[in-house]
Amino acid sequence: MPSVPLKLVGAVALALALPFAATACGGGDHGNKIVIGTKYDQPGLGQKKPDGTMAGFDVDVAKFVAKELGYTEDQIEWKESPSAQRETLIQNGQVDYIVATYSITDARKEKVDFAGPYLLTGQSLLVRADNNDITGAASLENNKKLCSVSGSTPAQNIKNKFPKVQLQQFDTYSACVDALKNGVIDAVTTDEVILAGYAAQSPGAFKIVGDTFTEERYGIGLKKGDIELRTKINDAIEKMESSGAWKEAFDRNLGPAGIEAPAPPAIDRG
Repeated sequence: MPSVPLKLVGAVALALALPFAATACGGGDHGNKIVIGTKYDQPGLGQKKPDGTMAGFDVDVAKFVAKELGYTEDQIEWKESPSAQRETLIQNGQVDYIVATYSITDARKEKVDFAGPYLLTGQSLLVRADNNDITGAASLENNKKLCSVSGSTPAQNIKNKFPKVQLQQFDTYSACVDALKNGVIDAVTTDEVILAGYAAQSPGAFKIVGDTFTEERYGIGLKKGDIELRTKINDAIEKMESSGAWKEAFDRNLGPAGIEAPAPPAIDRG
């Protein structure tokens, strides 16, 4: 039997080892980095700053989870994840997970899995500071123009609960807020924590009105059926909450908007 050159044996061994090395940290097809989806335009939650760095509560949660999975901040690649594109980004393998004010719903769970929830909030309304005739969701049915984001839970809630409202859908909440500032629309609706971030960014320009009229459970979206990654992310969220890092992140990012940190929600392990 002819002998096999040692050089060839080494090359074969290396070729066999590389795929395992690339996936050892749970990074899937992304090698020694992890790709995390978040919003780029939500102050206090997920925002890309002028210097290119990322900031916000969702960003801090995403970083904590990445660290627990074995990645440094230098190994994180951020991917902008608009509301209407989140399921597609996960299903196509373009991200490892998404932390982007991502409400857990039955319809979404048919396409992706969720770890968490890591935050409970509720839908509310943002109006200009001088507006006195919008006091809650019901008052929007009086020929008011309301803005929300395409593919978002808040937009669907309005369609279901308040079909007479003139709903305009943009790609981002920042576009809605600009339209509100310019008088093109009368109110913006999404989750209260998101609205609070925009209100804090422009002191005196806007106000939040009415009570919250939904309950939203924010989860971390990941590929359907990846039980191992879901378990690891849930473990990381629990560690963040029990260590005090969760409350510190909330207070740092959303405290300036006047919101007190709620109790962290129980994680769904089912």
